[in-house]
Amino acid sequence: MDRVDAVVVGAGAVGLAVARELMLRGRETIVLEATSGIGNGISSRNSEVIHAGLYDAAGSLKAALCVAGRRLLYPYCEAHGVGHRRCGKLVVAATPAQVAALRAIEQRALGNGVEGLSWLTGDEARSLEPALAGEAALLSTATGIIDSHALMLAYQGDLERAGGVLALRSPLEGARVVAGGFLLRVAVRRRSRSRPPCSSTPPAFTRPRSRDASTGSIRPTCRRPGSPRATTTPSP
Repeated sequence: MDRVDAVVVGAGAVGLAVARELMLRGRETIVLEATSGIGNGISSRNSEVIHAGLYDAAGSLKAALCVAGRRLLYPYCEAHGVGHRRCGKLVVAATPAQVAALRAIEQRALGNGVEGLSWLTGDEARSLEPALAGEAALLSTATGIIDSHALMLAYQGDLERAGGVLALRSPLEGARVVAGGFLLRVAVRRRSRSRPPCSSTPPAFTRPRSRDASTGSIRPTCRRPGSPRATTTPSP
């Protein structure tokens, strides 16, 4: 039975980001994912917007993390070749009655430390978007869009280069507290293909993937039907 420092359940954007950070801090980490690939759950249905932090409650943790995370995300995308665009957005007061509410959004965003905001008159906004109808607009130049799957692939690459392991088709079925940690029960879902399967070697924990001693890279552990099950021992 293998022992690791940390197990992250779910290989979505948050799970991969957490696992990446754990490995970069020297914690041996396995990511368990029930499906056949990364980002197949909630992360497959996100808006792919890089939020500036306009709407979060003043002084909240969510507001602080949104601003701090966005400031880190753009440089990360540049360094890792993740598709993104800092396109900005307009928040529009369509009628005079909405101008006060738009001003309140502006003041809240400024209080949260959001940079790159500009107040525009209706005519100034229409110089950017001629078809726009409105009394005023708030331009947020820090808002952007991102290829979320490319971001998750970058997180996975960082995780595996640092020595972490991603175990696909390995749903967590249960856990119980034991001395010094938790004992996890993990199912293994096999491919339904005619060719010899690539085994995810079952828990807990014979490694779903093994580390190549010569290169340090992660490689699948495969076996033919009927052959002895391949297992590995944890690296030091």
